[in-house]
Amino acid sequence: MSSREPTLRPAPMPSDCNANGDIFGGWVLSQMDMAGGIAASRHLNSRCVTRAIEAMTFEAPIRVGDVVSLFTDIKRVGRTSVTVHIETIVHRKFGTETVKVTEGDFVFVAIDDEGHPTEHGVAPKHGPAK
Repeated sequence: MSSREPTLRPAPMPSDCNANGDIFGGWVLSQMDMAGGIAASRHLNSRCVTRAIEAMTFEAPIRVGDVVSLFTDIKRVGRTSVTVHIETIVHRKFGTETVKVTEGDFVFVAIDDEGHPTEHGVAPKHGPAK
């Protein structure tokens, strides 16, 4: 693992476990979506929404007590969108083992105040205060 800082570092809880005692894949997916949204919003300087998940693979389980780190890299930038590659790494509980548990490519779209796609870097319009 590199020395870069994670975009997000959540802590899974026992309530996030499936019947096998591993963390739900949906929990992992939501954490990846949050990390990707943070990276996309920062890069596009705009509100963003998830448009698509282009690819995602689960390679190993996450267990309660693992330290989870999500790393993001901007992969592609379009007129209104950005593709973020997200890698999820865990440090196993009570050990020094580091394992890549999942990775994926998420597409986010910059939106204006009405929720319509907008070119990134374009300041949103703000109507009069009510």
